[in-house]
Amino acid sequence: MAASTIHSAEDARRLARRRLPWMVFDYIDGAAGQESGAARNRAALDAITLRPRILKDVSQRSLSAQILDQQSDRPFGIAPMGMCNLSAPGADLMLARLAAHNRVPHVVSTVASTSMEEIIAEAEGNAWFQLYFSGDGSGTFKLVERAKFAGYDVLVLTVDVPEVGRRPRELRHGFKMPFRIGPRQFLDFALHPRWSLTTLFKGRPVMANFDAEGYDFDRTESRARADWDTLSRLRDAWPGKLVIKGVLDVEDARTLVSAGVDAIQVSSHGARQLDSAPAPIEKLPEIRDALGPDFPIFYDSGIRSGEDILKALTVGADFVFVGRILQYAIAAAGEPGLEQLWGVLSDELSIAMAQTGLTTLDDVGWRE
Repeated sequence: MAASTIHSAEDARRLARRRLPWMVFDYIDGAAGQESGAARNRAALDAITLRPRILKDVSQRSLSAQILDQQSDRPFGIAPMGMCNLSAPGADLMLARLAAHNRVPHVVSTVASTSMEEIIAEAEGNAWFQLYFSGDGSGTFKLVERAKFAGYDVLVLTVDVPEVGRRPRELRHGFKMPFRIGPRQFLDFALHPRWSLTTLFKGRPVMANFDAEGYDFDRTESRARADWDTLSRLRDAWPGKLVIKGVLDVEDARTLVSAGVDAIQVSSHGARQLDSAPAPIEKLPEIRDALGPDFPIFYDSGIRSGEDILKALTVGADFVFVGRILQYAIAAAGEPGLEQLWGVLSDELSIAMAQTGLTTLDDVGWRE
């Protein structure tokens, strides 16, 4: 019944906030510093208006899109999110099934709660692998080889976390992975028994991709050694498509194209790393102008609705990735909640297309 009450991403967030332990909700929901970066991007998205058109036959509309030579049923996919099983046991595989049913890419996080092999199988191949460079890189390149062997065709290197941003909400709760249970955390879990008992029964979430490698992943470990030579090595090692995520600078974008990457993703990591980062939705058209109409540019950060998706597509994106709102939906109502919110986003996008005179996304914004 809870799924039927989700009519927007904010509905899902409200229910998730009620049902998750405070520590877990603030891990999913929080941003860096004073969270002014998240607010700034939200304000920038809100400031974008769409162009209503009238008396056009928009009775037949298609939401399909091309992404890296593949056909997708939607112009939006699933952004990489670490430790999704904190929102509910089995969340990673719920997202994988959603990707399979809708033929959209599910970008599997390095720090997923489920192994990359299980996820790509459940997603029926509709999965990319997201990579963090960490430490001296030895573990990183082991994961690259493993992703290749598992059947991943697209690798997404996240480059905007040389050091993990300080997120005060997490710090106040003492959030650690694996959990360290003190009096404050014990009380938090006790006051949210449905989540706590379900999680206890299913087993505490872990960073599954590292169990098989025989070493632990420290999410706070420095990633500051990654440089342009690292990218060159990765380009040589990876035969498939290579996407660079976390680009906010035109000069960096041009250099990445020269370095032979296949696509870039304009993103501020959901404002979770640098509070003073510019609003990525404002950088997106600048980067599109610099790279021209043919180079693939993706977008994530701050997406809350189908209209937000259309705004990003209108100002320069080829494809959009949606993140934490999907975790809200899972926390609110499990897999039915996830499917409900996905339907809401699809309906919102389709209606916005009709209102703006679009029947396909080939004629949107900068493509006109």
